[in-house]
Amino acid sequence: MDEQSPPVVVICGSTAGVGRATAHRFAVAGYRVGLLARGEQALAATAEELTQLGTTCLTISVDVADAQAVADAAQRMERELGPIDVWVNCAMVTVFSPIRQLSAEEIHRVTDVTYLGTVHGTLAALDLMGRRNRGVIIQVGSALAYRAIPLQAAYCAAKFAVRGFTDSLRCELLHEHSDIRLCMVQLPAINTPQFDWARNKLSKRVQPVPPIHDPDVAARAIFSVVKRTPRELWLGTASVKAIVGTCLMPGLLDRLMARNAYAGQMTHEDDNGQRPDNLFESQEPLHRTRGRFTGRSRDSAWALSSTQVSALLLATGGVLAVVLLLF
Repeated sequence: MDEQSPPVVVICGSTAGVGRATAHRFAVAGYRVGLLARGEQALAATAEELTQLGTTCLTISVDVADAQAVADAAQRMERELGPIDVWVNCAMVTVFSPIRQLSAEEIHRVTDVTYLGTVHGTLAALDLMGRRNRGVIIQVGSALAYRAIPLQAAYCAAKFAVRGFTDSLRCELLHEHSDIRLCMVQLPAINTPQFDWARNKLSKRVQPVPPIHDPDVAARAIFSVVKRTPRELWLGTASVKAIVGTCLMPGLLDRLMARNAYAGQMTHEDDNGQRPDNLFESQEPLHRTRGRFTGRSRDSAWALSSTQVSALLLATGGVLAVVLLLF
């Protein structure tokens, strides 16, 4: 690639929420941006925003559950934009429901998009990046990849699966002495439209479990791992507490989730279950960067890389060891 050519990023799930905010962040940084999502109108609207920022972008309507469609889209991105430097897997769907009310079809669909969609994007990126032995693949994860909560079992399971897949791939890349870098960014609650278009079988409208953060907080974190790529990046104190707490006292967190996570995911507004959802079809009018919680969302968050977490744990262990020796 010509050293003067702008770098290229491809973002799956790029027309709303974190994906759309991330597209803006890369566009401002001078990247050519490839946008992958289902909705044609939403793709066009996002592309128009990026064009106004002065970047070159290419949109392709694709369902990430379709492996061949994702692979074909990746090939086209390379032909028209240039060699892909960064690939971001951000597409997701979820269902808010007790497990007993979930259908097998719904679980399959959440798995196909949220887990297998990430797998399909990763495989497409690896095929192209492997030829050059360089590139960065970013999996947009969640604290729920470590700490499952009630009422979102299918989504939590998919994020757990993404983490397992990513850990396996990381080992293989290390074994191959590959220069392709891989990072999973574990997000806290984000103010996105998913809480307006996710399938909801609860009696109340749903919300992210507070504290809630602006999508650009996530976008900045995702962009930050391109230059220095940690194994993982944990965003937000709530994510750190959930992940560390699950490692140290999972049983206690089970009980806390049983007590608090039901009410924490529901507002006081009734939901009659009649509105359309995006599980199987794109909901074009709702594609936007932010959801309805802007007045409650934070503009910053504490971020810790996996290396920093390890150092903190070692330091804490060292201090405890000294205290025990002294007393």
